[in-house]
Amino acid sequence: MFGEDHAFEAMRGADLLAHPRIGEQGGHAPAVSEREQSGVRQASALTLAALTAENRKYEERFGHVFLVAARGRSADEILRALRRRMNNDPVTELEEAAAEQRKITRMRLLEMLDQ
Repeated sequence: MFGEDHAFEAMRGADLLAHPRIGEQGGHAPAVSEREQSGVRQASALTLAALTAENRKYEERFGHVFLVAARGRSADEILRALRRRMNNDPVTELEEAAAEQRKITRMRLLEMLDQ
């Protein structure tokens, strides 16, 4: 398939990972990110604190924010994914983060087309 996958290959890591942290607001499309992370907002204070702490550890290890397609996922699911991915080597993790970025972009494009 030409197009999105080819375009992603040309992007650098910093371009690819311009998103707010899970559980935080911001990024290039804050309203969209807020909707996508709605499942996280319903989490307990303990889970949110764990996400914050794990996000920091992830950033220290990999040098960028943890990126996951959060739409429809609970905070506990995201936390499990984050902890699992901490075991990745940096190259594997960048590939996994890029795959998540593709999912996010695809969902956002489909949503725009439905409007």
